[in-house]
Amino acid sequence: MPLAQLLIGIGAICGVSTVLAIITMIADATIANYGEVTITINEEKDVKVAGGKPLLGSLMEEKIFIPSACGGRGSCGLCKVKVTSDVGDYLPTELPWITDEEKQDNIRLSCQLKLKKDIAIKIPDELFNVREFQTEVASLKDLTYDIKEVTLKLVEPSEINFKAGQYIQLQVPEYELSKESVYRAYSAASPPSIKDSIQLEIRLVPNGICTTYVFDHLKVGDSITINGPYGEFFLRESQRDIVFIAGGSGMAPIKSILHDMQEKSISRNATYFFGARSVRDLFLVDEMKGLEKALSNFRFVPALSEPLEEDNWKGETGLITEVLDRHLKSGENTEAYLCGSPGMIDASVKALTANGIPEELIYYDKFA
Repeated sequence: MPLAQLLIGIGAICGVSTVLAIITMIADATIANYGEVTITINEEKDVKVAGGKPLLGSLMEEKIFIPSACGGRGSCGLCKVKVTSDVGDYLPTELPWITDEEKQDNIRLSCQLKLKKDIAIKIPDELFNVREFQTEVASLKDLTYDIKEVTLKLVEPSEINFKAGQYIQLQVPEYELSKESVYRAYSAASPPSIKDSIQLEIRLVPNGICTTYVFDHLKVGDSITINGPYGEFFLRESQRDIVFIAGGSGMAPIKSILHDMQEKSISRNATYFFGARSVRDLFLVDEMKGLEKALSNFRFVPALSEPLEEDNWKGETGLITEVLDRHLKSGENTEAYLCGSPGMIDASVKALTANGIPEELIYYDKFA
């Protein structure tokens, strides 16, 4: 067969496949009517919802909140639930996040699971205690050129209870970058002792739906809906030494934990390695230096990976993992807390385990 005919044939097949896929998507979105679907939760609570929507969003509409750092895009892998009824095979978008053990237990990603028939699930009881809060923007402050501090005053309910290190989900309303409201996860930067407000540190992501809204549209006095708290990222009760590692807006939960340690007079040996590219990416250095004075066994180690000549930087340089190797003499009797990009966390876990810290004593939130 001549090459031209072969290419034409391949093109025709691809074209037909694409058209069929589009028709299927349109039919599923506009023609398919799944009617009312019942979600049975923990064998004791029945919720009736309109079929055809993802499980995550349907539960959220019923004020049952499943953690989802990415807001339902299928890119964080946090919104897992155990399904105890037959809902069909795994979708390709679920598989990267599901381990072989989880497959055996029929764990599914709730944001990818479209409700086409009745379903039975199991979720942790504590998720029933997650609440929705109406807040008002109390202040906006630029920490760097691309990180903004957002302080939200609680309106209804008027107080929030959380553990230092946990996160909330912030709802961004519909606007030009999104045809529907979306949720994104942000760690609390304020300590739990402040119950009538919550502070966030939000880093601008180019074309990010939530961060663009915060940087370009959010104003003091605006109303914002949040829900939470979520997460297992909090200081464990032990006498082990502590290693903190963060970069960028990963500062938020570490800052919350450190202020909580100060208020509770926790004097464990702790070292905080904070990685930035150049001086303009550093922030809250004076606050961290103040905590060094308030916490006698705490040390703050900022490091720049690409300092500029005009920075006149005299401190640590190199990747944060290189700095860690220079400072960490032994991982014995030590636990670690990390917050930052997935790449930074993966590299840090590798460096920490190489220095003798068991992986089960390394805690992190990996926000994509």
